[in-house]
Amino acid sequence: MTQGTYLPRGLLLGSLLVLAGCMVPSRPATPERWLDPSMAVMLAAAAGPGRGVDGVFALTVRASGSDRGQLYLNSERDYRNPRNLSIALTPQAQQELAERLGQQPLRSLHGRLIRVQGQARLVRIDFTHRDGQPSGSYYYQTQVRVERASQLQWD
Repeated sequence: MTQGTYLPRGLLLGSLLVLAGCMVPSRPATPERWLDPSMAVMLAAAAGPGRGVDGVFALTVRASGSDRGQLYLNSERDYRNPRNLSIALTPQAQQELAERLGQQPLRSLHGRLIRVQGQARLVRIDFTHRDGQPSGSYYYQTQVRVERASQLQWD
């Protein structure tokens, strides 16, 4: 007999059953596959700046904000959190959503689970001084740009 490690037959069989059980979905499979914010952030980072990852992204809207006509729906309370996925709504998408929802998207979507069809990509965010001049510091934020309300669904 050669030296080495071995598992008792019962432990091996039990381990295989546990692993097999992990492969059975805990809820029925849905025809639509989606990526959560952490996966979107990882895949966009792996793709690198200037590239993106296509998919359907699901997140709960925990915060929102606006800048230069864009509306942002965020998966984290702090939009600067590296785990945050921001949904950037163009003015056209905002108008279409307001018509579809019957009110402004911020009021209707805060706290809701949404699914967004699009491309997650790294967007460089430059810090500026109070006078609006670039400071030279920046970070990357993962964003999905929404140009049409039809890209967005919710329960």
